[in-house]
Amino acid sequence: MATLNTLLKGRVALVTGSSTGIGAGILKQLAAGGATTVMHGLDSQDELNKKAAAVAAQYGTTVGTSNANLMNPQEIRDMVAQVQEQFGKLDILVNNAGIQYVAPTTEFPEDKWQAIMDVVLNAPFHATKAALPAMIEAGWGRVVNTGSMHALVASPFKSAYNAAKHGVAGFTKTVALEVATTGVTVNAVCPGYVLTELIEKQLDNQAKTRGIPKEKVITDILLVDQPIKRFVKPEEVGALVRHLCTNDGAAITGACLSVDGGWTARSATRPAPPQFS
Repeated sequence: MATLNTLLKGRVALVTGSSTGIGAGILKQLAAGGATTVMHGLDSQDELNKKAAAVAAQYGTTVGTSNANLMNPQEIRDMVAQVQEQFGKLDILVNNAGIQYVAPTTEFPEDKWQAIMDVVLNAPFHATKAALPAMIEAGWGRVVNTGSMHALVASPFKSAYNAAKHGVAGFTKTVALEVATTGVTVNAVCPGYVLTELIEKQLDNQAKTRGIPKEKVITDILLVDQPIKRFVKPEEVGALVRHLCTNDGAAITGACLSVDGGWTARSATRPAPPQFS
């Protein structure tokens, strides 16, 4: 019987946006399961190497690195090819990287819109397209996309992020159906609010946009609809991803699974959010 640190032994996993935040939590859980992992981030190579070495030492696994620019399709394709060349295969692809910008739609900068689309929606397409053929040929593979509760419902002032994450949900379901008989599963995990660097930056933007203190953004905006009244932990998201990537997750595909502390369970009954004045 497999133990926790052998569940993914022999598997190779690439996690985009995994040097910090949710991605780091996912990568650590996959490493804890025995997988060889590749840490991706925009840190300097020295910083990436330090973070990767720390994870490798903690879990006794191999951790590679990549700092590919996810706004460049060719760099994404090269990243996948380099993992396959270095480790002989790529069994698990986790499309996690994300960026955020908060503003009313009427004031939303077009360059910010395009950047969010490129990183959040287009990058998973390019990475998945590059990784799938070898997975299909091998008869085994796992693609997990980090969605969001905003892949399922919406919040004001996040038009680009909401649109991109809803696209991720649709993309996940479509690809899952296309590869359903191949041994490859495709799913999305949809976290609620996780206290990451992305959320920390968003606090200031939300406070400015809404004209309220940052503390009020946490209590009255972010966590007001998260019934557990705390932020989700990165490792809690990672634990679900790890299960999806085991053989026990073989029948789970095309799913958008919430890890949101009950956020979406009550979204239909919550009061209307503040509107433009």
